[in-house]
Amino acid sequence: MTETPNPDQHTGAEAAYPGPDQTQYHRPDSPPVHPQPAYQQAPYAPSYGYAGEPGTLTGSDRTWASASHWGTLVAAWLAMGFLAPLIIMFTVGNESPFVRRHAVESLNFQISLLIYSAAGVLLSIVTLGLGLLVVIPVFLVALVAILVFVIQASVRAGNGEDYRYPLTIRLVS
Repeated sequence: MTETPNPDQHTGAEAAYPGPDQTQYHRPDSPPVHPQPAYQQAPYAPSYGYAGEPGTLTGSDRTWASASHWGTLVAAWLAMGFLAPLIIMFTVGNESPFVRRHAVESLNFQISLLIYSAAGVLLSIVTLGLGLLVVIPVFLVALVAILVFVIQASVRAGNGEDYRYPLTIRLVS
C-alpha cells in the first residue's frame, strides 16, 4: 500500500527557501519574490545654513565664501594670502557653516602654498642655486594654476557649491 502525499505538508526542500515574511515558500523553479520598499528614499541634498536646514543659504553667505577665495589674491601682494580666509573664518565663519567650509579650504590651500614655497627656497639653498633651474619654471606654472584654482573656487562659492583645492594639505579643520 502506498501513501499519497498530503498537499499541506511541507518537505525539507521547500523549507530551505523561505520567503521575505517567512510564511511564503519559494520554490527553486519559480522566480524569487522581492517585497517592495514601503518608502522612497529622498535624494541627497547638501545641508547649508545656520541651523542645518536645507535652503537657508543667503546671498551674503555666497559673497563671504567667495571673498575667502579672491581675498587671497588681494592679500598675496603682501605675501599674506592666508589673512583673508583666516579673518573670514573667525568672523563670518562662526555664523555660517558654508562660509566656514570655504574659508577653511582657502586657508588650507594658502598654508600649503607657503609650505611648498619654503620647500622650493630650501631646495635652492641646499643645491647652491642649481635648484633654481627647476624651481623657477615650476613656480611660473604653479602661478597660473593657482590663479585658475582660485577663480574656480570663487565662482563655485558664488554659485553656492563646495570646492576642494587639489594638492592641499588640510591642517585646519
